[in-house]
Amino acid sequence: VQLQASGGGLVQAGGSLRLSCAASGRTFSSWAMGWFRQAPGKEREFVATISWSGGVTYYADSVKGRFTISRDNAKNTVYLQMNSLKPEDTAVYYCAADSKYYSDPQIDDFGSWGQGTLVTVSS
Repeated sequence: VQLQASGGGLVQAGGSLRLSCAASGRTFSSWAMGWFRQAPGKEREFVATISWSGGVTYYADSVKGRFTISRDNAKNTVYLQMNSLKPEDTAVYYCAADSKYYSDPQIDDFGSWGQGTLVTVSS
């Protein structure tokens, strides 16, 4: 599966952004999807994941209650709605896909990755 992330940009603290990740290739509904992020000088970290049908989601504690992952299988797209953004949310955000769903996944649990999209939150 090929993944293309978009929607990043510059936003003030407290603002919102919605990231999108469009998928092509194998049947999108066969893939569990995830979002990760990597801040400057830091390791890539898990943000959120969603199951094939969208019925199960899991979030990192740092974004729980502020971010929402969703998917539209008819549009082959997964979204990350980010509200109440903080400067510490500044990072390159990556979408990822795998045939298995993992709660609390690690980077190695995802076999396919898109290019990142930069989110910058100013204070």
